[in-house]
Amino acid sequence: MQPARPFAIDRRFRYLWLALFCLATPARADLWCTGYYPGWEQGTMPASSVDFSAITHLIHFSVVPNSNGSLDSSVNVISPANSTDIISRTHAAGKKILLCVGGANSQAGFQGATSAKHRGAFITNLVHFMTTRNYDGIDIDWEPLDPADANAFTIFITSLRTALDTFTPRPLLTAAIASPPTPVGVIASLSDAFDQLNLMTYNLAGPFLGWVTWFNAPIYDGGYKFPSTGRRVPSIDSMMTSLSEAGVPPSKLGIGIAFFGWVWSGGSGTPTGGASQPRQGWTTAPTTSQTNYNAIMSTFYQSNLYHWDEAAQAAYLSIDSAGSSNDRFISYDDARACQSKVSYARNHHLGGLMIWELAQDHHAGQADPLLQAIKQALTAPGPASIELTDSNVDFSFMTIALGGYDAQWTSNLPAGTSDTFATTSVTGTGGVLNVTEPAIVNQSNRFYRTRNTP
Repeated sequence: MQPARPFAIDRRFRYLWLALFCLATPARADLWCTGYYPGWEQGTMPASSVDFSAITHLIHFSVVPNSNGSLDSSVNVISPANSTDIISRTHAAGKKILLCVGGANSQAGFQGATSAKHRGAFITNLVHFMTTRNYDGIDIDWEPLDPADANAFTIFITSLRTALDTFTPRPLLTAAIASPPTPVGVIASLSDAFDQLNLMTYNLAGPFLGWVTWFNAPIYDGGYKFPSTGRRVPSIDSMMTSLSEAGVPPSKLGIGIAFFGWVWSGGSGTPTGGASQPRQGWTTAPTTSQTNYNAIMSTFYQSNLYHWDEAAQAAYLSIDSAGSSNDRFISYDDARACQSKVSYARNHHLGGLMIWELAQDHHAGQADPLLQAIKQALTAPGPASIELTDSNVDFSFMTIALGGYDAQWTSNLPAGTSDTFATTSVTGTGGVLNVTEPAIVNQSNRFYRTRNTP
């Protein structure tokens, strides 16, 4: 990453170009971008095709804990060959790679492995696997994590952190935390032990009793409440608020970005017959199925079906066909949603972002659209340009959805202080933004830059 490069006006030239902040394409250092990469996907998305310039950390998913403290590395294809391939390429790119332990429905295995009888052997096995294969740390994905697990989880994390601290360089310890974070107080009490706490801010809705159609991963609830209970619907913002209020430092938190979505189908008794829009109640529940981004785009996407929900900051497709069994409400993260989440993380001074999972967006031999949208967002405001028109300075730079930006100048570069002549917040999709500083007649040696609003 190159540092900010201010620019001095020279009136001999009418069109002046400069590059500010990130001229190179790698992700900015102000946020981490951690991508999950399952071993079983290495056949369809080889390690050689991972765009390491878009991420800061990779998590190899996953070994599964057995109740006796041993590890199952075969179920998710964390083979020696797969480990060697992805680890060598990650390190060659100058990035870190962690070994994930756990996954969906791993609770029983964790409960047995972290018991007093097996905990020591479990930690030894994890550390041995990490060191012998040359991973840079361990990611914990205990699902579900219930209040009854609090004591075992606390002892396990504390003991594992102690074991990892005996190594130099110090291995990373991260965790994936489901929504709602349970128990939130335990997560807060252990936050110092973790380098990243990545929140699974997706799978936030379903056809449950008393529910309505809702988004998979909305940033905001938009003030909407369940008609049945009066409680607010789930959102990324509410999950973040619960953790920060419990005492978790925002710099330890990352929000999840889903490279998949949910298809709500059929049902009856909604205002459109079946499920076709958000916030719909029903008499007969619709069915739901999870599908990856690539399948959504190839099977369902048409521009006339696309909608953006401004209140929730979420994308969806609405298919209202004759006969409720053919209706569809499809909630997913698109490029705008991904970039809005980058802005949300910056605006709330979070640590970073987490992606589940990289292969769901992968196109062999092509740029991966969601990952590239995130990459662009992480490098914004990126290259900028200046045009001197009479006595005015027209200043243009790239913006992203929900982003906040300051345009600044200084006449004393060594002093390190700048004056802000424009502050803007982006409410739409983003793009090139032009701001003007008028009437700078007879003022020479002015240096300009743009930055994300602190």
